[in-house]
Amino acid sequence: MRAVQRYIKLHDLKNPAASGPLKDRKAFEEPFFGAMFQADTCFFPYVPDENGNKQRTYLIAIVDDYSRMVVGARLFFADDAYNFQKVFKDAVATHGICNKLYVDHGPSYENSQLSFICGSLGTVLIHAPVRDGAAKAKVERFFGVVKSRWLHGLDTGQIRSLDEFNRELAEAVRTHNLTVNSSTKETPMDRFLATRGKIQIPKSEQWLDECFMNRISRKVKNDATLSLKNIQFDAPMQFMRQTVEVRFLPDRLDEAYIYDNSKRFPLKLTDKQANSKVKREDWPTVDYSKGAAAGV
Repeated sequence: MRAVQRYIKLHDLKNPAASGPLKDRKAFEEPFFGAMFQADTCFFPYVPDENGNKQRTYLIAIVDDYSRMVVGARLFFADDAYNFQKVFKDAVATHGICNKLYVDHGPSYENSQLSFICGSLGTVLIHAPVRDGAAKAKVERFFGVVKSRWLHGLDTGQIRSLDEFNRELAEAVRTHNLTVNSSTKETPMDRFLATRGKIQIPKSEQWLDECFMNRISRKVKNDATLSLKNIQFDAPMQFMRQTVEVRFLPDRLDEAYIYDNSKRFPLKLTDKQANSKVKREDWPTVDYSKGAAAGV
């Protein structure tokens, strides 16, 4: 160990410049609430799932750059794209549409669905440089604060469910938003209230739901079916042999629909036995009396 320490000192490896050219980094702050949200994921302790088995949890959080207000925070058993979309949608519904969304390159944040969502909202999606956590300093700072002020004083062994853990988190977030920030010398809530008039509000609940629908292209087969998440659905007959845009939520596939010319065309789960009893309008009619007269 001492040999390693001597080597580090001899070659001045603790000096940031020794690892290569320094990045041109400067402290920055957006001018008002909603100008930019920063989002990221953090590993959190294990808690029991619905079967009583302990599972790793992940905190997905969104912080407003100007106010440092936590506009979205929720614990999940999986760090995936759809879970982030849930947190982002709640943040937009509650606080408004941010001008920019600043995220990293993880699969939860770099995917076509998030690009579609941001495009629908009118939000510019920005990805931080690879392996550069300091670029998202404000959300990273929140992770440090929530651990030191709340998590490290919480007996997670007494947490019985993810819902209970999220209730505890919600109280910690409320306290954070009402606590004076060491950098701004104001509470995040005060900064939010002072400039919230600049943020755009969603047009309607239905419009917001539409913006957050996942979208994928599918080819409708000759039997008027298509496949979504390895599940077969019946599509309206007029779309046979066409490539269509399907909109859906991953946990509510029964509500999936084809979106065409600003109209919705619902899909339904394929029931092959029920379909076998449906009368086909273009099936030929067989006259068995002629066959009997011919001695068949």
